[in-house]
Amino acid sequence: MITVCRIEDLPPGESIRVTQGVPVPIALFNADGTVYAIDDTCTHQDASLADGWLEGCFVECPLHEASFDLRTGRPTCPPAKDPVRTHRVSLADGYVLLHVTEGEPA
Repeated sequence: MITVCRIEDLPPGESIRVTQGVPVPIALFNADGTVYAIDDTCTHQDASLADGWLEGCFVECPLHEASFDLRTGRPTCPPAKDPVRTHRVSLADGYVLLHVTEGEPA
């Protein structure tokens, strides 16, 4: 488990990229008060999803408009075909805690 930030440092509609203490970069998103975490790199091409556009529970890759469901990691449209791995997030004492998932995406 990794303490990422205080919840007020990740306001609704914003994202943060985590690189320290994780095997691969992970993107955290605050989607209308719910925090989600997925592997940060688009499965279509190397692009940071934390730099993408957040709309509801979906993030659009900044390069080629592939979109991923933050709840499942599954792509919702081409050109991405493979899902990204999701990670569990919890809140404790005002902090965002990241529970890193090992293995392959669902």
